[in-house]
Amino acid sequence: MPAHPSAFPLGKSPAVEDYLERILELMNTKGYARVVDIAQGLKISQASVTNMVQRLDAQGLLKYEKYRGIALTAAGEELAQNITRRHQLLTDFFKLLGLADDLIYHDVEGMEHHISPPTLRAIEVLTHQLKRQPALLVKVRKEME
Repeated sequence: MPAHPSAFPLGKSPAVEDYLERILELMNTKGYARVVDIAQGLKISQASVTNMVQRLDAQGLLKYEKYRGIALTAAGEELAQNITRRHQLLTDFFKLLGLADDLIYHDVEGMEHHISPPTLRAIEVLTHQLKRQPALLVKVRKEME
C-alpha cells in the first residue's frame, strides 16, 4: 500500500528522520556525532550509516568529513528539531493518558513517521486542553479503564 502523500512531511522518509533525530540527540548529549555512535544507536552497520550520511551531506542536511565527524546544517538542524518535537508531542500525549512507558515507546516509534500534520496538530490541541482541564483528563483516563 503506497504511503499517503503527506505521510513524510518532514524528512521525506522514516530512515532520514531517524538519522537526523539521532544525530541531533547525540550532538545535544555528547556535543558531537560520529558514524559509530549513530550505528550503535540505530542498531545498524557503520557502512549503512556512512552511506546515509553521505546522502544527507549531498542533500545539504549535514556536513560530513571522513574521520572528523558530522555537523547538521541549519536546514538539517531545523528538520531534526521538528522531528524531535513531533516525537516529544506524541510521547507527552500518551504519557498524559497514563499509558506504560514501553507501550508509549513502541507506539511512538511506529506512528511518528506516518502521522499527518493535521492529525499531529489535533493531538497538540487535545494535549494542551487536557493539561488545562484536569477534571476532563480524569474522565478520559477513567473511560480508558
